Amino acid sequence: MRRSPPNHYKAPEKTSIDGRQRSGIFPGAMVKVEQKQDQGTGRLTEGRVKEILTNSSFHPHGIKVRLEDGRVGRVQEVC
Repeated sequence: MRRSPPNHYKAPEKTSIDGRQRSGIFPGAMVKVEQKQDQGTGRLTEGRVKEILTNSSFHPHGIKVRLEDGRVGRVQEVC
């Protein structure tokens, strides 16, 4: 009886930019941010990036940005 070879192929997972890498965020990008007053609630605010406020290339809590409407928050997801 012949056995099939083990399946070592793993399908690539959906790659989404999670907001901790500055390289994936740019002015004009649509993002979901967590504002300071919403920390811990899970409430996200969607908007378009006007300005990137974090200078480093990585931040464990998300890159801080200013949205076009003036609100500031840390990017949790890039739309």
